Amino acid sequence: MTAQETAAYVIAQAPVPPNDPGGQGEDFGKSSPVGLVLLILFAIAVVFLIRSMTKHLRKLPVSFDEEKAAAAAPAKVKRAEAAKAKAEAEAAPEGEARSEAEPSEAKQGKDETP
Repeated sequence: MTAQETAAYVIAQAPVPPNDPGGQGEDFGKSSPVGLVLLILFAIAVVFLIRSMTKHLRKLPVSFDEEKAAAAAPAKVKRAEAAKAKAEAEAAPEGEARSEAEPSEAKQGKDETP
């Protein structure tokens, strides 16, 4: 037998199956009770996440247009904004507060003097 014939014979032979078929023993493909418990816990977590997401989405406005949002804002929000603006006007120095709060009076006073 030549070297080429021997090499061809060795290459053509089927490999010997190993003793351990790579984790595919008698328990291959079977799940344990721990897997079932984890699957149920994940399902419950998904249900709670979906409920939370829908609650947060209900709080969002239908439109993000600022003019429509201001018109649809409740009176409580409008009063809070007015109180904030008033507090800012009181905190500003008197000269700036008058010019911002009463622009028509400031213009009238300037028009009367030459």
